[in-house]
Amino acid sequence: MKGYEVTVVGAGLAGCEAAYWLAERGASVRLLEGKPQKRSPAHTADGFAELVCSNSLKSDDVYGNACGLLKEEMRLFGSLTMEAAAAARVPAGGALAVDRDAFSAYVTQKVRAHPNIACECREVRSLPEEGYCIVATGPLTFDPLAEDIRRKLGEGLHFYDAAAPIVSAESVDLTKAFVADRYGKGSGDYVNCPLTKEEYEAFAAALAGAERALVHDFDKRDVFEGCMPAEILAARGKDSLRFGMMKPVGLYDENGKRPYAVVQLRKENAAGTAYNLVGFQTNLKFGEQARVFRMIPALQKAEFLRYGVMHRNTYLDSPNVLHADYSCKKYPHLYFAGQLTGVEGYVESAGSGIAAAMNVWQKLRGRAPLAWTDETVTGALAGYISSPNADFQPMNANYGILRPLAEEVRDKAKKRRLFAERALRCAEALARAARAEK
Repeated sequence: MKGYEVTVVGAGLAGCEAAYWLAERGASVRLLEGKPQKRSPAHTADGFAELVCSNSLKSDDVYGNACGLLKEEMRLFGSLTMEAAAAARVPAGGALAVDRDAFSAYVTQKVRAHPNIACECREVRSLPEEGYCIVATGPLTFDPLAEDIRRKLGEGLHFYDAAAPIVSAESVDLTKAFVADRYGKGSGDYVNCPLTKEEYEAFAAALAGAERALVHDFDKRDVFEGCMPAEILAARGKDSLRFGMMKPVGLYDENGKRPYAVVQLRKENAAGTAYNLVGFQTNLKFGEQARVFRMIPALQKAEFLRYGVMHRNTYLDSPNVLHADYSCKKYPHLYFAGQLTGVEGYVESAGSGIAAAMNVWQKLRGRAPLAWTDETVTGALAGYISSPNADFQPMNANYGILRPLAEEVRDKAKKRRLFAERALRCAEALARAARAEK
């Protein structure tokens, strides 16, 4: 197996996962990383897999949380991130939190000491022309490489991520909403959440006064260009939202009445299990988003699958440039992984690194691709980033992207357990297939 060679660009979580997974199976890996010679504005340490904005890897509840389930899938696949997290874990209730320095040191030592990994410190300014390569340079990819990616792939890179919250469809109170398209143009594509004058004014005031997330220095430049945060618009006047994304014009409920104001929900996926709050890109803190948006009558019990975000985030228009195995449609020898593909979050980024590595390994051995499906969180994320989507935005692990269960289950705890049991059966089968000898 020593004759196989794969280049991995970037030693963040996705890159380290990919390099280590391949090296453990006998592949010869070259890992290219700019640090310590050159760092992004977000990074301060010299080690690999640096956690820059949180020490939490989110919930560790396998049977009650989609990210917890993803972590268990990764353990089955042989995840270095999960191994390092166990070694560097600190108390955090039901969450998996780590000592950042200890976590990075563990990953760095394991990767640098591996006999099948050659680490090189240098900035990569262009995509390799030949040989299998996994590009995992993250949301702050250096400009020369980003420009080369844009030029070669012919698709725009997004430099600022402005995303609205996404809620679970089953958590929307449809008794306080109605399905209709503006002026009747459409086939019932929108769920409309009406507000009275009093409800609207209270909501608008709360939105304008809610606490915003801190913006890092490297985020400030042009962060709001062309995409106004809802809270900024709300602060411009009490009726500004009603002339913007909450305008009721052309919308009538089942009684033929036009609401005073309305929040529209649009399907986020084909299955209709998740809804996007149309036009509500926001930079509020996550807790504030939950508090304020639950003031909307139909969303009083909303389950947030993804909160709105607005920050520097370089990512591909993946549905147009990537296959579900993370390979590039235009250049089959190139694979991408991590947040550059449009997965959101530390764990999701690391998980995509393993998935990309497993897919490259199949190619190296002349074997058919693994049977990834949206029954696992890993496969569902891969499907999400590669499926047609005119309004593609980064996505984290959530139940809304999983294939619906065969039977309808109303009990939420039971439903999540069934999701997990199904996912782990599929993940175990994938892990066995990846380990099998030719």
